[in-house]
Amino acid sequence: MSKLYETKNKTAFREGIRDAVPIGFGYLAVSFSLGIAARKAGLDPFQGFLASFFNNASAGEYAAFTLIAANATYLEIALMTFIANARYILMSCALSQKMSPDTPLIHRFLISFDVTDELFAISIGRPGYLNPYYSYGAFLIALPAWSIGTTLGIITGNILPLRIVSALSVALYGMFLAVIIPPARSNKVILILVILSALCSYLSGVLPVISSLSGGLRTILLTVMISVGAAIFFPIKNPEEDAKDDA
Repeated sequence: MSKLYETKNKTAFREGIRDAVPIGFGYLAVSFSLGIAARKAGLDPFQGFLASFFNNASAGEYAAFTLIAANATYLEIALMTFIANARYILMSCALSQKMSPDTPLIHRFLISFDVTDELFAISIGRPGYLNPYYSYGAFLIALPAWSIGTTLGIITGNILPLRIVSALSVALYGMFLAVIIPPARSNKVILILVILSALCSYLSGVLPVISSLSGGLRTILLTVMISVGAAIFFPIKNPEEDAKDDA
């Protein structure tokens, strides 16, 4: 039994590495441009590496680097980072429901360390319960790529034109399409929610009142409203409930 469990963990670990490869390339490009901002804020390569390793979030880091450059206080930096990264609280709650009830607490803590938009997307799209070793395999690629990219941006940020660096981040958008298109093609509910989410996201950026809010706060509001609506109108039953209904 233990050997079968070990084999399943190894398989999940390898699949996590495989699925995180395109994310790693995208992270390397995005964090490279982030390293330019870190360099302007006065961070050296090692400091930039640590900043990206412990705060794997582009919006949160960019806000922090901007405040560092402006000589802000520690409290201001902490509050701004918390606000910019608040949406990850929602993602962590969703992932906690994706995990088996008997998953040890240590695995839950370790997975919560690196919940990002892209890693959340590939994790939540996995069928069945989420194996923690799948996330560990994805972390092994994504986290070093993000941290190393920031370091390289600080070291050689002035060599490549900023437009070229920004263009490289298109890999992340391609990864997002690869995540949402297959389930949307097989499930009309998901397709409707994807279209509705895109429409609401666009409207939130142009409507007078809500467009004045920060991007992170708009994301939180839209996520909560659309998720609640989907849970009410399109509830998903557990396999046990389906079996009871069939009986």
